[in-house]
Amino acid sequence: MKETFVRFSLRQRVEHTLVMSLFIILAVTGFPQKFSDAGWARGVLRLMGGVEIARGLHRFAGIAFAMLAVGHLGTAIVLVATGKSRLSMIPGRKDFADAIKTLRYYLGASDEQASFDRFDYRQKFEYWGIIMGGLLMVATGLILYFPLIVTRLFPGVVIPLAKVAHSNEGLMAFLVVLTWHIYNAHLNPDVFPFDFTIFTGKISRHRMETEHPLELQRLTGDAPPREDPKKGA
Repeated sequence: MKETFVRFSLRQRVEHTLVMSLFIILAVTGFPQKFSDAGWARGVLRLMGGVEIARGLHRFAGIAFAMLAVGHLGTAIVLVATGKSRLSMIPGRKDFADAIKTLRYYLGASDEQASFDRFDYRQKFEYWGIIMGGLLMVATGLILYFPLIVTRLFPGVVIPLAKVAHSNEGLMAFLVVLTWHIYNAHLNPDVFPFDFTIFTGKISRHRMETEHPLELQRLTGDAPPREDPKKGA
């Protein structure tokens, strides 16, 4: 039987499933409104029962996403403050060095691969992209949801600006997930055709050795990182 390690807790797996589900709902109900003049968009809206139902579903999913985001950030702050979690998603100088090292490796300029800890620079980039993009979507969504309240406090131009930002950020997030996340998480040669880790919470020792050697070394003490042994000698 293959040795496995727990990579994602039950809470993290549930969060991922909820984010994935809400993202799909937001995309399916949001894009037909963004491209309402297109024939396919009108067809989708008819299948959903009309634009009002689509808007209602979009707002419900948006509010649920906002609550999930607040819960995630609040939980992360508490876990770090109580010492139950590490700041493993904060980018550092090593991440920039790893990015350069990886680029050199893929270009054939070096035979040395970067050694990653629990999360690599690509995963950190994507995580913070989701966080910052999600906060923007929540903020602009609330502005569009409560325009009368917002215009009592800010100039009316805020409303069309929020609409443009909300619409374009949603499209960009969709394209990033489609091209960046889907490839890295499921289509890249190391895990093709599908990586079930986020759903099972477990990862094999072999993948830990090749993808997260520094974390494996920290957990077991018996797996050396993939660094050049001559380096620093």
